[in-house]
Amino acid sequence: MKRPNFNFLALGKNIKDLFYFLGSLFHLGLENIFWIFHAPLKKNIILEQIEKTVIKSLPIVSLISLFIGIILALQTAVQMQRLGSEMYIASIVALSVVRELGPVITALIVAGRSGAAITAEIGSMLVTEQIDALKSLAVNPVHYLVVPRFLALSFMLPVLTLYANIIGIIGGYLICVYKLSISSTMYINITFEALRFKDLFSGLIKALFFGMIIALVSCLEGFRVEGGAEGVGKATRNSVVASFILIITADCIFTAIFYFVFP
Repeated sequence: MKRPNFNFLALGKNIKDLFYFLGSLFHLGLENIFWIFHAPLKKNIILEQIEKTVIKSLPIVSLISLFIGIILALQTAVQMQRLGSEMYIASIVALSVVRELGPVITALIVAGRSGAAITAEIGSMLVTEQIDALKSLAVNPVHYLVVPRFLALSFMLPVLTLYANIIGIIGGYLICVYKLSISSTMYINITFEALRFKDLFSGLIKALFFGMIIALVSCLEGFRVEGGAEGVGKATRNSVVASFILIITADCIFTAIFYFVFP
């Protein structure tokens, strides 16, 4: 009888690497919180990071959010027209975008665009010994590099998500009003009737934590770069993959908490 070809050593190494990554992420988060409250920050550095990570993401977020709203409305219209309930498309689009798609899609876009850039930037600084130069000048790398990015993403990703929600609802509006001949007033009224404060609040809370995840994972992978350009590329890939997995995992947990544990 043939023995199953299963490498327990590789499995054990992967599990060890996972716990090491989570432990490093937790340690970086604690060190980041320490520096937020124990050292002053220059506003211009934070504003620069807001521009790089959030403001420059507006065009792609606008485009994707608009098409998400349009696709949702088109797909829902197929079923709603069979039931003669086209007016409820507005509520389905609004709830889908505000609760789930707005926060998650926005976070994934920022993780893929800005998160990868953060990892590449910090990794390049590590490879070219610029971080060692900061230490020699008595500048803490976490305070100088992580904290501004953490604050920029944590507080501005909910704002970007709110913007994405509005654009997504506008996408649904375009289909319902100009394709399905639903009156503009009816669409707006049904949208506001469907949404509750809890829906908006849960989406923005998710976005807040997604921003924290993107910032910490991107910076951690940048600090873990080994080797030259190849190491930077590998760290950038790992950063995007890890951010995506943690964002989806966090989304699942928050959805369960908001709508099943505390309905």
